[in-house]
Amino acid sequence: MFMSAEIIENSGNTLTVRISGLLKQPDLAALQQAVGDILGKQGKTRLLILTEAFEGWQRGGAWGDVSFSAEHDKHIEKMAIVGDRKWEDFALMFASKGLRRFPIEYFPSAEIARARRWLAEATPESSSS
Repeated sequence: MFMSAEIIENSGNTLTVRISGLLKQPDLAALQQAVGDILGKQGKTRLLILTEAFEGWQRGGAWGDVSFSAEHDKHIEKMAIVGDRKWEDFALMFASKGLRRFPIEYFPSAEIARARRWLAEATPESSSS
């Protein structure tokens, strides 16, 4: 069965995830479990979220579950989300930009290279540790 969310690469300190189609809560929960397992072993990581043919979020489900953030945010240095501009506000709200301890930025689909460069830049927290 096709999953709407999957890890597609883990290299260096960057974990790349692809989200496509309609994101269903069980797919997100499975993705969060897999990402959490990697973060627990790998430590400080930067996340690159690529949305492809994204159609939004399925209605219903436990979308308010913040246990992933509570347990794993300490391992995340930065998050870049790449996708269609029409999803920018919703995606940043869904990712809780401004409420989490690390920077989150959104980049248009054509700017994957810029998103990767931004992720590679040092953060004030990482340069002091």
